[in-house]
Amino acid sequence: MRACSTKTAFPPHGARPGRRALSFVLAAGLAACVGSAALAAPPGPDAEADETAVDQDSIVAVINGTVLTRRDVDNRGRLFALSSGLNVSNEIMARLRPQIVRQLIDERLRQQEMLSRHINVPPEQIAASIADIEHRNGMPQNALRDRLAQDGISLTTLIDQIRVQLGWTQVLREEMGSRGRTTAAEIAQREEALRHEDGKPQYMISEIFVPVDDPRHSENELKFTETVIQELRNGAPFPIVAAQFSQSQTALDGGMMGWVQEDSLDPQVVAVARQMPIGAISNPIRVAGGFVIATLNGRRTVGHQMGTVLSLRQAFLPFTTQLNPQNPTEQQRATLEQATQVATTARSCADLEAVNRKYGEKRPSNPGELVLERINPQMQQILSGLSDGKASRPLVSTEGIEILMICGRQQRNFAQQTPSEIADQLLNERVEQTSRQLNRDLHRRAVIEMRSKA
Repeated sequence: MRACSTKTAFPPHGARPGRRALSFVLAAGLAACVGSAALAAPPGPDAEADETAVDQDSIVAVINGTVLTRRDVDNRGRLFALSSGLNVSNEIMARLRPQIVRQLIDERLRQQEMLSRHINVPPEQIAASIADIEHRNGMPQNALRDRLAQDGISLTTLIDQIRVQLGWTQVLREEMGSRGRTTAAEIAQREEALRHEDGKPQYMISEIFVPVDDPRHSENELKFTETVIQELRNGAPFPIVAAQFSQSQTALDGGMMGWVQEDSLDPQVVAVARQMPIGAISNPIRVAGGFVIATLNGRRTVGHQMGTVLSLRQAFLPFTTQLNPQNPTEQQRATLEQATQVATTARSCADLEAVNRKYGEKRPSNPGELVLERINPQMQQILSGLSDGKASRPLVSTEGIEILMICGRQQRNFAQQTPSEIADQLLNERVEQTSRQLNRDLHRRAVIEMRSKA
């Protein structure tokens, strides 16, 4: 199986590691949770508070002398419920709990390995990551802390997860050493292999990997996998669930593996991918070392994926208040008249840029390249029938009116991998292999004492 993007796994020295990873692990989940009322159940009555406090401090496991408590497990479970935006029942949470315990044990082992290598994640780096999450979700400063507190989740739960994720990337960088670099010869060899694969199927797959320690006794892992599948089919976002529970390095990228050939996948996964509808969630797939849950995001032929790339300009005329279509204001009526005039008189992309500047550039004049085949059908219909250099009709939203113009278009083969993309893929394979091997070594050397069921 494949690992995460190397931009996630190995950020450049001097950069803030894990920014992209965190956007999947946390920001995406919190985007779902900020507007969600479907959260975990609140604590019980005051009369039960003392008993609950005792339960929360009970020891679940001791990992090389480090204690894991019921409180740690329950906090992580509540964080999952919050980030998924689902009303996770007590029964479902009970079925997830053994895997949460396993995940936290893995994190304790990784944290101990970080300490043994004197790898320290500065508080400023963690604070910057949390601030980035808030920024990405349009939240004011400290709003995330307040939201977690409101839902009874310790901020430490989030901080610990961030710290281990950032630190583990540094551990893998050290562990790989010179193997963390790919040579021109290795890239050329993979390019030659891809040429021989021309015409064969290729899949865009996301995965959740659930390891099995003892293949003779995999009942608990299978039960957990089935529970996760149920939550995914109920609407839990795949990237968030992968980030929380997958034990593959792709978890840092929300489970996304990128475009992969059949010979890069487990044969059992290939058999499912060949028949799987786009967007479906697989049943548990038994592979060497555990179970895989897969979702297919796309299918193409190696070397062949033509698409139309558009260069666009836009002008956005904002409303001063949100539009009520049944009762537009005078300002909104006037704005529609102005937009209609712009759509009639604009003759070039430069004209449209000038209009956008006039109205305050509330949205960028150049939104970047757009792949026609990847946008929603409604917008695809508008743009596919629009001639280059001709303004679109005014497109009204609740915030304002947008006018688009195509400045140029070209056909591009998206299936052609660049040397940089090939280098990333080669490194991803090594990262995944190194991470799994090191995890096995840490477990083999560890002294883990299970004290009670979580």
